[in-house]
Amino acid sequence: MPEKATLKKARADKRAGKAPTTQAGEFVHEEIEHVREGKHGARSTKQAIAIGLSKARRAGVKLPPPPSSAKESTRRSAASASRAGSRKRPISAKRSRAMSRRLKRERHDTVSTKALSRQATSAARRRSAAARKRSAQKAVRTRRRRASAS
Repeated sequence: MPEKATLKKARADKRAGKAPTTQAGEFVHEEIEHVREGKHGARSTKQAIAIGLSKARRAGVKLPPPPSSAKESTRRSAASASRAGSRKRPISAKRSRAMSRRLKRERHDTVSTKALSRQATSAARRRSAAARKRSAQKAVRTRRRRASAS
């Protein structure tokens, strides 16, 4: 279950009209903090991000489905999490406990600053120059709006 503060931040992002991916970012950030604190581990940085996105879907964030290049099991899992987000029913305690035990045995260094930087760089490299330019321009626009508002 996500922390109350995370849910609050995600709701604030939604009210501010921010993209679903931005709302989901709060859950990913929480997940990274959990791994750093040693609450559990993750085999890779991607896994930590995936757990955060799954939590976001379960919390009702309207995220788009994974790309068609993703594994079938990944797409199925995301669809399941999205359905879980639309109905408010508690997660099975047995499943939750099993997952927690499994994750506790995983590594904790997968969310170091260096590992996250490497992940961000490789993710950016997969995007086209035009896509990177568009997002940089959007960041400048939102930054300007924030600066003029205060």
